[in-house]
Amino acid sequence: MPNSASGNGRACVPRLALLAALALAFPHPAARAQDAAPASPATPQAVPVSVARAGRQDVPIYLSGLGSVQALNSVLVRSRVDGTLIKVPVREGQTVKQGDLIAVIDPRPYQAVLDQAMAKKQQDEADLENAKRDLQRYTALARQDFASRQQLETQQAAVARFTAEIAGDVATVEAAQLNLSFCYITSPITGRVGLRQVDPGNLIHAADPGGIVTITQMQPIAATFTLPQQDLPRITAAMRGGPLAVQALNGEGGQLLARGTLLTLDNTIDPSSGTIKLKAEFPNTDMTLWPGQFITAQLHLETLANVLAVPSVAVQHGPAGLYVYSVSADSTVRRAPVKVMVDTGSIAVIASGLEDGATVVTSGQSRLQDGTHVAPRSSDTANGQSVDRAA
Repeated sequence: MPNSASGNGRACVPRLALLAALALAFPHPAARAQDAAPASPATPQAVPVSVARAGRQDVPIYLSGLGSVQALNSVLVRSRVDGTLIKVPVREGQTVKQGDLIAVIDPRPYQAVLDQAMAKKQQDEADLENAKRDLQRYTALARQDFASRQQLETQQAAVARFTAEIAGDVATVEAAQLNLSFCYITSPITGRVGLRQVDPGNLIHAADPGGIVTITQMQPIAATFTLPQQDLPRITAAMRGGPLAVQALNGEGGQLLARGTLLTLDNTIDPSSGTIKLKAEFPNTDMTLWPGQFITAQLHLETLANVLAVPSVAVQHGPAGLYVYSVSADSTVRRAPVKVMVDTGSIAVIASGLEDGATVVTSGQSRLQDGTHVAPRSSDTANGQSVDRAA
């Protein structure tokens, strides 16, 4: 048995050698493919970025400040006489014209006072006529010495007294007529009627602080806003060229509400805040502005014509100054130092360092450096509307 096992082991050795030789002569297909593939360097992955094209355009320059809308004229309608409010012939929210009837106070007591004053005036006029006739008779008698001089002078005094009483009666009648006219309250301005403070049937007094109703002028309308005192020289210089345009935006500074013109500057600077107040007027034809409304006011100083502009987000701040990433034709970027003339917050006006038509990166700059390969995707180019305060 031992001799037999030893013989089998010796027979296996030539077989293993034969298999090894075959494996070397005919390698596995996968191994052949792996050996045949040439080594290639790793391709850098492109960084996705948003880009915009620099171009020449007109860029308006605005100064922006917070403000509020206020009426050019607002009147609290009050009664000038005491009495019962019997009629309010206008509706809340109605637009009235100057001179329209607003309220009626019971006129009967004041009509009675007027009638009394006129009756007293008529009585005094009759007494005056009688005194004048007596004066004529005493004058004729005095010429013939049938009346004393004292009687003549007494009658002359009576005529003068009645004349003075009639003058007083005229003033009393005028005062009574004026009080009677106060019973019919008319609108002093053209405007919108506010909410009524007193209902008909109530007894009102001239001293009541609340009044009857408020009338507010809505067209045109005004707005006041503030700007830093540092902008004052630029504003006064621009005003010398003519009226300045002002546009009102909603409180968030987005939607355009109305366009108007600057009326005036305040005559003092607020020392507590270092700001100056400005007042603008708006036609408000579509009633988009309302008294008390908060707005963002934009004062148009000037328009820079045909300047090179890029979106403000393209301009980056570095240790050596401002720069942009410019995209080359081979989709690589380079850092281009630039000088910015004005940055409106949405548009940067480039003074130097960039050519017209250059493509600049507007987002994704944090992953870039000179020579980085990028995959650009287009974004909005610079537009001429600035929405923030000019730098």
